[in-house]
Amino acid sequence: MAIYLEEAGPEGSPVVVLLHAAGTSGWMWTKQVSALADEMRVLIPDLPGHGQSNTRPWISIADTARLLAEVIATRAPGGKAHVVGLSLGGYVGAHLAATAPDVVLSAIVSGVNVQPFPNPGRMRLMGALIAPVMKWGPVLRANARALNVPEEDIDGYQRAARATTRQAFRRVTDEALSFRLPSQAKDSLCPVLAVAGENEHDLTKRSLTDIAAAFPNAEARLAPGVGHGWNGEKPALFTAMIRAKVTGDQLPAELIAMN
Repeated sequence: MAIYLEEAGPEGSPVVVLLHAAGTSGWMWTKQVSALADEMRVLIPDLPGHGQSNTRPWISIADTARLLAEVIATRAPGGKAHVVGLSLGGYVGAHLAATAPDVVLSAIVSGVNVQPFPNPGRMRLMGALIAPVMKWGPVLRANARALNVPEEDIDGYQRAARATTRQAFRRVTDEALSFRLPSQAKDSLCPVLAVAGENEHDLTKRSLTDIAAAFPNAEARLAPGVGHGWNGEKPALFTAMIRAKVTGDQLPAELIAMN
């Protein structure tokens, strides 16, 4: 069974694949799609266990990267595309850039942690406790506030979150806690941009230079004044970053370079 895929923009244009976060769906890219679809071909999949792909169980980040490599190979001209991922989508995008650079023209990965968590057992327990109530209204509203979801997007966020399976939520949470970049990263020539919001967890911000160092052709940036889900907090900046990476222009000056 294939994963659900939406497409927008003119055929024959540069292809961008947008990979969503955990607990939501391709819906989260609405603002980027509307801004980019006049000039680019945009592919917006719902990852396994999420959105309209929620009847396909989540297996792993590696399995999802393999599925997306197949999507790109069959749906993008020349079998190559630019990949953009945030949070869970960033983990998948990083794995894809490392293991299948032949299908990835460039990758932007935002909100990815590759450093050890201090108490992973406690984090796993919290994930197990949250999973049964993850679709409860007060929990969704609390999550929306924690992610700084704009008021006008909260209803859409809650609908997308309710489509996520508990199985996917638990497995994704568990896998993210122990994520490390594949060893193939050192041999991948894919251009990679590692990004994080300035207000994200310190582990995620410290991971930026680790990710940039793991790939031969990579750089790291901080997005000022925003948190984890910053494609909704500063959609224009996020979109400008994508456009610059696809066209080869300079990245927006507002992004802070990491040494």
